[in-house]
Amino acid sequence: MFTFSLRNSRYQLLKAFIIWFLLFSLLLRIIFFIWHFNDVSKTFNNLMLTFGLGFVFDVGVISMITLPLVIYIAIFPNKWIGKLLDKILIFFFTSLTLFILVFTFLAEITFWEEFKNRFNFIAVDYLIYTFEVIANIQESYNLTLLIAIVVIITLAILYIFIKKKVFTKTFKYSTDLKTRALVLSTFIFIIYIYIKFIPNNLAEATGNRYNDEISKAGIYSFFAAFRNNQMKYEKFYTSIDNKKAFEIIRKKLSEPNSKFDTLQSPIHRFIAKNDTISPQKKNVVFILVESLSASFLKKHGNQEKITPFLDSLTQNAVYFDNLYATGTRTVRGMEAVTLCIPPTPGQSIVKRPENHNLFTIASVFKSKGYQNNFFYGGDGYFDNMNSFFGGNGFYIYDRGRGSILNDDIKTTRHNINDNEVTFENAWGICDEDIYNKMLTVADQQYAEQKMFFNFIMTTSNHRPYTYPENKIDIPSGTGRSGAVKYTDYALHQFFKKAKEKTWYKETVFVIIADHCASSAGKNEIDIINYHIPAFIINASEIENQIISKQCSQIDLFPTLFGVLNWDYESNFYGKNVLEKSFEERVLLGTYRKLTLMKGNKAFILSDQKRQTFNIWDQNTNNLKEIPIDNTFKEEAISWYQTADYLFTHKLLK
Repeated sequence: MFTFSLRNSRYQLLKAFIIWFLLFSLLLRIIFFIWHFNDVSKTFNNLMLTFGLGFVFDVGVISMITLPLVIYIAIFPNKWIGKLLDKILIFFFTSLTLFILVFTFLAEITFWEEFKNRFNFIAVDYLIYTFEVIANIQESYNLTLLIAIVVIITLAILYIFIKKKVFTKTFKYSTDLKTRALVLSTFIFIIYIYIKFIPNNLAEATGNRYNDEISKAGIYSFFAAFRNNQMKYEKFYTSIDNKKAFEIIRKKLSEPNSKFDTLQSPIHRFIAKNDTISPQKKNVVFILVESLSASFLKKHGNQEKITPFLDSLTQNAVYFDNLYATGTRTVRGMEAVTLCIPPTPGQSIVKRPENHNLFTIASVFKSKGYQNNFFYGGDGYFDNMNSFFGGNGFYIYDRGRGSILNDDIKTTRHNINDNEVTFENAWGICDEDIYNKMLTVADQQYAEQKMFFNFIMTTSNHRPYTYPENKIDIPSGTGRSGAVKYTDYALHQFFKKAKEKTWYKETVFVIIADHCASSAGKNEIDIINYHIPAFIINASEIENQIISKQCSQIDLFPTLFGVLNWDYESNFYGKNVLEKSFEERVLLGTYRKLTLMKGNKAFILSDQKRQTFNIWDQNTNNLKEIPIDNTFKEEAISWYQTADYLFTHKLLK
């Protein structure tokens, strides 16, 4: 707009800065496009949308980034232009901003490598936990080389600016008040338009998730996620009358052995035991395994032989063959198994305020006289785990660094000491160490005649994929396959040791993944990347078998309680998969998209009150949109609307 009239002016630096940013943003977009060339849509319309919308978002980002420079030029007196103060301020802040932006571009590449997304709510969350994130970066990448590359690129850009006499002209020319006011008001107006009228999801226009993500701008996406990290269902999603929604859900949750008591909450009910069979009271060890996709197992087509122990369990345990995670992050898995609830939009309940004293699986175990314990190899401050578990009846065993906790949680927290650690990386101690800690505590509990429910969260199957040397035949730190194989190895060693314990025969073991190793694909919901393995082991009450019913993480503990033949109160959305009345369905989503899948039909609810109904082809992992079935639509809405209602109205307490 100002190129011709401002060619030889104080705004030469502004023009040069905008040009380099737009070129670098385009280059990054091209890199991502080539990276996923086989996955992106290459039709003319979608190419125009991908790069055209990308340009739109880039203009918004650079307008916001350069606003301080525009303000500076607008208010800086003409008589001081080119003086030492002017040169110091402009050189320093130009160099600093260039360095930060170049670093951000490279960070986007590493983030894309891990998540196949532009910066999103995960990046927002990670910004809070700087210790783990910085340590992970240091262990995963050559940070010295990375910084050196950023410095070299920054200096190269500055050199080009100098050669093009950008700084010389910036320090030479003065600017009249009218021009300064016009430029400043134009930038403010542009920024207002973006903030008010251009949401980040405007980029989701092609129907191909890779194209949509490529068209976004990382910085714009980051701040959009920061603003929308918590979302009220009825504001963002299609809804129906609450009374009707709860009527639908009560029908879906009803079972021959359950009786509703809606005085406490609309879904509160009593689950009765089978009077012809004696209830069993056994210790329970529950292992939530980091990033364990079903696709790693031989049964699901993997030929790498990286899960020999888990492969054996598919024949020597109760194995859930067709079970899906509710989300793509650890806190979603924790939410699903502890609250047995569909994923609510925005943040996981694990990370939200007002999440103490909820009705969880710990409530059921406590009512049966169990002591609940949570074991985590890192600092449980991460992802708000200590607050959530400590505030919901668990004793905490973690590798804390003195994080501040609520007074009621401090009394239930136990540190894992240095002499109990043989290997540690950015995310915590290795799986063998956390299992050994659990075994020690279980021995103490058994000696004190305490029934225990021990919840273990593993960490080894996570970038930087490092683990103790000489345990498996894949060197540490070489990639995901090695981390998976070590995870399997550590589980095998744990069971060898557990079988030597007196309490083993009185203990049921449950294993499930928190989420898959990858969740990204070309579809808005990549369903195949929610398929996870789950096992119930050493349960003499039921024959070892493969359960092929389509089900969810939220069904795991209601099924276990059924196996043990417990009567208990329930506020859970999960049901006993083994009951004949169980209706197969899956509930899964991202922090913005919520899905009900039944068979091969998937109804996807999106923010902005949009929805699609699809047929899922499991062989190709493609979603094909079909006309909406209103009955299916109302059921999908009801699962998520009621779950959000119960939490926000404090009816899960």
